[in-house]
Amino acid sequence: MLDLLNAIPRELILPPANLFLLILLGLGLWRRWPRTGRILAGTGLAALAFLSSNAGARLFVAPLERMTAPLQAPERAGAQAIVVLAAGRLRAAPEYGGEDIPDYVALARLRYAAHLQRRTGLPLLVSGGQGANAGRLGAKQDVAPLADAMAVALREDFGVPVKWVEARSRDTFENAQLSAALLRADGVKRVLLVTDAMHMPRSRPVFERAGIEVVEAPTVFFGKQPLSVAAWLPSAEGMRRSWYAIYELMGLAWYKVRMAKSSETR
Repeated sequence: MLDLLNAIPRELILPPANLFLLILLGLGLWRRWPRTGRILAGTGLAALAFLSSNAGARLFVAPLERMTAPLQAPERAGAQAIVVLAAGRLRAAPEYGGEDIPDYVALARLRYAAHLQRRTGLPLLVSGGQGANAGRLGAKQDVAPLADAMAVALREDFGVPVKWVEARSRDTFENAQLSAALLRADGVKRVLLVTDAMHMPRSRPVFERAGIEVVEAPTVFFGKQPLSVAAWLPSAEGMRRSWYAIYELMGLAWYKVRMAKSSETR
């Protein structure tokens, strides 16, 4: 059952695609069952408008960000390394000679990791393979790992060294398992874990389960930004935040089930 759910494209079960499907269903039922059709289509349209606003997105963003907090005094955290997790990529960037580069989400994580490395002097590990689509039908198999582009950005653009490159993981669960193996081989037990604030509640437990002590080092907080009148207007950024927050909430629940199932089979 879990494998079947995992095979469903996430775009279909997340906004805005799921809301468009709800609207289309309502329109399809309108003629035969007018009341039901109006309710479904109206609900989908209202939800689409609400979740497309930054104010509406906060309904899902805030609970995730309350599960973590900005890191204070990283120099006194007792960590032995910094681990930064991959996000997405921009394929064949023309301004970089056609090389893949980290997307803006990954770039925010890398910037904070570089900031922490300069403050602490700790060695860096970057983690990320080809992403969740690796191995799926139609996915390209010759794509460079995400970690490679991250390491290049840190070394060449931010001027900080990278000691470990974990380039085989497909998701956060594998980030933890494969990174932990590299770290343990060098005697590292406690790390500063860098990812964005909404991703941290899902990341920390899997690293701890892999035997690594985690000091949370989240970046990119949206939930406490002041709301203006414009925040209630639909925007692409509002929908992006809603999409990501709902994805992380679903992922958090999914990982709890996954870890519980793993415990039962041991």
